[in-house]
Amino acid sequence: MLYAVLCYHREDVVGAWSKAEDDAVMAKLAVVQDRLAKAGRLGPVARLMPTTAATTLRKDSDPPLVLDGPFAETKEQLLGFYVIECASLEAALETVRELARANPGGAYEVRPIAVFHPSHLPDRAGVAPE
Repeated sequence: MLYAVLCYHREDVVGAWSKAEDDAVMAKLAVVQDRLAKAGRLGPVARLMPTTAATTLRKDSDPPLVLDGPFAETKEQLLGFYVIECASLEAALETVRELARANPGGAYEVRPIAVFHPSHLPDRAGVAPE
């Protein structure tokens, strides 16, 4: 089963980390990511740009309205995600516990993935295939 692991944290807190603090967290996360990759259980991983770079399409108007910024004002923002392969929800939660030990604060939401199209993933250069 594939699971999406949605990474939430307070954007202002993460944005205030020094380069050294951020590098330390990323190094700890890399240990977990490398283990998952070697086991063939790691799918796409993304760290999102700040919500100030977001654009939202609201479909509840005609025509749909395009707005600058995120859709919802919340205390924690979606800052990134993982796609992992695990035999069960308990196995996925164990992986998330490892990620949580590496990353101070925040929360992780785990959701089973119903549909996944790996042929639509960008190549290593970050450019979608034609």
